[in-house]
Amino acid sequence: MIGYLYQCELALLELAERSWDNPAAEVRMEVLDDIEFMHGSGTPAELLQSKHRGEAGQLSETGKDFWRSVASWVDALNKLGNPGAESMPLLRLVTTQVAAEGTFYYQLRRGAQRDVPAALARMEQVADADGPQTTAEERKMFLELSPSRRYQFVDALVISDGSPVMSDLDPSLAKALGIRVNQQDAVLDQIKGWWYRVAVQLLERKDPTRQRASVSAQELLCRLDEVGDQFAGENLPITEALRRLTEAEVAAYDGDLVVAQMRWIGLKDRAIATYLRDYHHARAQRSEWLRTFKITEQGLEDYEQRLWDEWDHIFVDLIDDLDVDSDEADKRSVGKNVLSKTMDKVADEPARLGSSTVGWVGRGTMHSLADHADSDEGPGWHPDFSSLCQDRANEREK
Repeated sequence: MIGYLYQCELALLELAERSWDNPAAEVRMEVLDDIEFMHGSGTPAELLQSKHRGEAGQLSETGKDFWRSVASWVDALNKLGNPGAESMPLLRLVTTQVAAEGTFYYQLRRGAQRDVPAALARMEQVADADGPQTTAEERKMFLELSPSRRYQFVDALVISDGSPVMSDLDPSLAKALGIRVNQQDAVLDQIKGWWYRVAVQLLERKDPTRQRASVSAQELLCRLDEVGDQFAGENLPITEALRRLTEAEVAAYDGDLVVAQMRWIGLKDRAIATYLRDYHHARAQRSEWLRTFKITEQGLEDYEQRLWDEWDHIFVDLIDDLDVDSDEADKRSVGKNVLSKTMDKVADEPARLGSSTVGWVGRGTMHSLADHADSDEGPGWHPDFSSLCQDRANEREK
């Protein structure tokens, strides 16, 4: 179990270490290898095998961890069409064990001692030996490569030994992300909580709607900014210029639920147009934030949840004053009050905790939620919005 968790957290650490120099770097898991890094092309730039052993010890030249990794890389390279030297991905073994001097592992570490010809000769010698049988098939796969291909393969191999064990990853991650010591636990709790949710999406294979192909270092840095803003506020940039919508732009929304919600409480066209202005520009601003990694989807969901919670308190409080025999005029009056108070409240809710956001972003985002209202959960303005939404859905189905 530790090995699987280690793979997930190692992917996060490796992405963090790349983030400052190459924010466009992307990571994916369990496609061609345990962990893969993409750098703007269809071919992975690095295939990484992660090996965790609680009792570190020394790497064995005949060990299963290494030779099964070799077999995995041979298969992966075959699927990639056996790329040439110019597009050959790095083949990297990250292990908590240690490479002893004189072994081919030691000769394949980064540094002055790296010696590819010597490592290749030793690997061929080990692969051609009689035992052990537990790695016979894997060693045979290596020897079946042509001599030039074997050299290219070994030349791409890097051994990263002595890596931190699972319990020691947090300090390395905090350093890679530049997290202050006094904030380390609080920030890492939130970063890793987000990461494990992302990791599940990376590993999803059955439901395409829940899958993610990859995660970029830029998105990780964005999430770090979001979490860090809770300790030191930083406002999100406003790039949308607020303007009055044209009649055609207003008319384009006429069939949407956001407009139906306002008509149910008796709003006139002029008021609807004003609210649609907030709705229109807030949608564009949120899209820009997501596109430029100023906010993540998780950060936006957190913001929307806070807005929904404000509406829920206001809605429950105001409709509680209605009698069972209240007429439609009373209900519309309450609905207008729900809308007004909600707009006032959400205008002050920042898109990031610890920062400030212009009021139309909160108001417009609230209308976006109303445009996708769940008939049971809302948000809605009319006291009977739930049944009205259901009736509208039934009518549209007909």
